[in-house]
Amino acid sequence: MLKNENIEKLKKMNKLAELGGGLEKINKQHEKGKKTARERISYLLDANSFQEFDKFVLHDCHEFSMDENVYYGDGVITGIGKINGKDVCVYSQDFTVIGGSLSKMHSAKICKIMDIAIDNLIPIIAINDSGGARIQEGIDSLAGYGEIFHRNVKASGLIPQISVILGPCAGGAVYSPAIQDFIIMNKHNSFMFVTGPKVVNEVIHEEISTEDLGGAKVHSIKSGVANLVSENEGEALDFVKTILRYFPSNYKTFAPCYNNFQYNQNDIMLNILPDNNNKPYDIKKIIYNFLDDDSFFEISKDFGKSAIVGFGLLEGQSVAIVANQPLCLAGVLDINSSNKIAKFVRTCDCFNIPIITFEDVPGFMPGSVQEHGGIIRHGAKVLYAYSEATVPKITFIIRKAYGGAYIVMNSRHLGANYVAAWPTAEIAVMGASSAAKIIFKADDSNDVENDKLLKEKEKLYDDSFLNPYKAAQKLYIDEIIDPSHTRMKAIKLIKILKNKNRNLVLKKHGNIPL
Repeated sequence: MLKNENIEKLKKMNKLAELGGGLEKINKQHEKGKKTARERISYLLDANSFQEFDKFVLHDCHEFSMDENVYYGDGVITGIGKINGKDVCVYSQDFTVIGGSLSKMHSAKICKIMDIAIDNLIPIIAINDSGGARIQEGIDSLAGYGEIFHRNVKASGLIPQISVILGPCAGGAVYSPAIQDFIIMNKHNSFMFVTGPKVVNEVIHEEISTEDLGGAKVHSIKSGVANLVSENEGEALDFVKTILRYFPSNYKTFAPCYNNFQYNQNDIMLNILPDNNNKPYDIKKIIYNFLDDDSFFEISKDFGKSAIVGFGLLEGQSVAIVANQPLCLAGVLDINSSNKIAKFVRTCDCFNIPIITFEDVPGFMPGSVQEHGGIIRHGAKVLYAYSEATVPKITFIIRKAYGGAYIVMNSRHLGANYVAAWPTAEIAVMGASSAAKIIFKADDSNDVENDKLLKEKEKLYDDSFLNPYKAAQKLYIDEIIDPSHTRMKAIKLIKILKNKNRNLVLKKHGNIPL
């Protein structure tokens, strides 16, 4: 029979472990506007659902007076819980314990919970707040990172992996989030960089602030590393809950479908497009009108802004949306938007989320900056991702569908299951003005110089090719539809395609043009 003193000792030990680095450091964390590691888990998970592992783990480093710097849990909290009833594994780094630095035991705890996630096919949520490798442990800490990275790769495509950056994430630590499916940063206290500002200054004599080097703004706009940026920690953790709303727990199950959807949109599809086909418009108006009410959740909205990607519900069914955005660069595909689309399509394909594409693309971005930056390679990622995807793939051609960009945006030629065009669609190699100058130039150079005659020839090309009927005649599109039927068509096709055969050619793996 247990004695009272045993129970009392357990209670005392639990309280001690739950204090992390102590009240003074907890208060400092709060003063910075940051929650503690335990508070973050409590906020994220359903009430009373958290099952903690390895609460009393201690590091085993004896060098550099580390014997005097020992805390239960060793700077990371790990366990299993639920988010909106869905099982998840989670780990949360504790900055109050030696700056959340990663030691051999810290890593072992993370690897253990990742193994549980992989073995049981449930999502893994990583909450990062760490000063990096624990230097006192030398190569042990580097080995620890390597073990985590290896599990990130094993988990990739098996289970959703989401990383929330709520403090520093530097050096080797950045590569674990980089391998995961989504990275969420907080606008005010999240930082990611391979090399910090001090070392940058020492090595290449560049002076730069922490914010300008690796803040949330930089990574959401310039690098594209961050998929979502929050105003505060609560919103960052809410983003995790929202993402999981659209995802199954693993690659074996279908994307979720909910019964309690609402759709009260007025049919404004016919009124969205401007009369002039060269005028911009906001593709999001079409997306909002297409999806269930208030269900669109955009990803990477400040990066590669000539394309839109995100999740939504279609009669309660979770779907992925990819669209060109005519409001930005006329909707062209450039390096950033190509990378954004390719990563998103591959992520959705991993987890059986149907992909719906709204196409209005005049081509790839021209110029030496794009060519020298590798637009050929990056554009190829889009066609590779769409070609490889086995989920239901539906495309609606809204307006322009020109050249190679027409092909890569989930065309019939890349395996789309259904391609429909609005009557406004223009499916051609290029626009009328450019085409007329090339086709008719050889006839009579003087005529080409004549604006009136050139306009007539532009109209001839326009009438002959800039419509969806040529493509329909050749089986390249399945249907020309009334815009007001777009939602109805997609709902019907998603239901039909949900159980499509996904047998793949047996091979080790393809070689995407990275």
